[in-house]
Amino acid sequence: MQSATSATAVATTARANDTTLFASLELSKSKWVVTINSPGSEKFSQHLVEGGDGAGLIDLLSRSRAKAEQRCGVQVKVIVIQEAGLDGFWIHRLLLAHGIESHVVDAASIAVDRRHRRAKTDSIDGEMLLRALMAWARGERRVCSMVRAPSLEEEDRRRLTRERGTLLKERIQHTNRIKGLLSGQGVRDYNPLRRDCFERLEAFRTGDGRELPPMLKAEIRRELDRIAVVTTQLATVERARDALIRTDAEERNNPAALLLKLKGLGPEFASLLWLESLFRNFGNRRQVAAYGGLAPSPWQSGGVERDQGISKSGNRRLRKTMIELAWFWLRHQPDTALSLWFHTRVGAAKGRVRRIAIVALARKLLVALWRYVTQGVVPEGAVFKAVFKAA
Repeated sequence: MQSATSATAVATTARANDTTLFASLELSKSKWVVTINSPGSEKFSQHLVEGGDGAGLIDLLSRSRAKAEQRCGVQVKVIVIQEAGLDGFWIHRLLLAHGIESHVVDAASIAVDRRHRRAKTDSIDGEMLLRALMAWARGERRVCSMVRAPSLEEEDRRRLTRERGTLLKERIQHTNRIKGLLSGQGVRDYNPLRRDCFERLEAFRTGDGRELPPMLKAEIRRELDRIAVVTTQLATVERARDALIRTDAEERNNPAALLLKLKGLGPEFASLLWLESLFRNFGNRRQVAAYGGLAPSPWQSGGVERDQGISKSGNRRLRKTMIELAWFWLRHQPDTALSLWFHTRVGAAKGRVRRIAIVALARKLLVALWRYVTQGVVPEGAVFKAVFKAA
């Protein structure tokens, strides 16, 4: 079900002879607010569609296009914009399947009113999205950042690494919970991941020499059962991940197979880099660093000039992995140009200086690995694993 709710007059440039119908989507669970600007019109009309009603959305856009074509006497093109969010990319794919040009925008890239208390409603946000889309269509590419929607295959493949991260986090939570329960009884030397965890639990005594209370023991056993389930699922996911890398490597020289040749990179690092970033096409090194959220954020105004640190606006999983990989790189690839640069830059300094420098190394390393898998440029001084030297 849909119904017109309002019409706001706007100033549009060169819309009289245009043949494009622009629409923006403000999505929520209960309702979708669709803001439309038809060719030859100076008004934004807003309509409501029930949340999740893809057929209703297509019907609304089709009727709006038919009215515009009847009024203009020419064929009208429809362009739709929506923010990247909870709904993922299924609406985007639905629109493309019906011949409608669709774009997904990074909501954080759209400029907003900087007043401390700015008005914010779905209607205002819908108009703001639509203005950004119209400016982008005019060629103002820096007005917002469009998201590259992954293919169904790409989106499905990376679920392995993401599920592994979720399972690993869950196992850590259960482990810390057990350690916390035992710490309250004066028991500190206990590892819930050991094979004999149940036997050791029975033999423990509290700090004041008593047996563990029966209710506490029962709770810890249930936590251990949850850890066993999570560990089993974790092993299943890792086997599926390794099988994916092997299968794909046989078909073509994919990024994961190339990364596995380098010393210090295991299946988890290689698969996550491949499935989260290196499956994409980047134009230059700045785009690579920006996607990883590792690009610097300068602040310059008049005589004030300083660095705010990294943007953190990209893929957070990739950023976390690259910083972790940078430490591994220093350990397993100490003679590379990147490792030598780090040691020269940091010297004997510790603490904050090293933490800042490791982020810079992570950015340089990501760019170097991107060049390695796309252009075949091996990072200077990098060592391959022994099994690959004879190949």
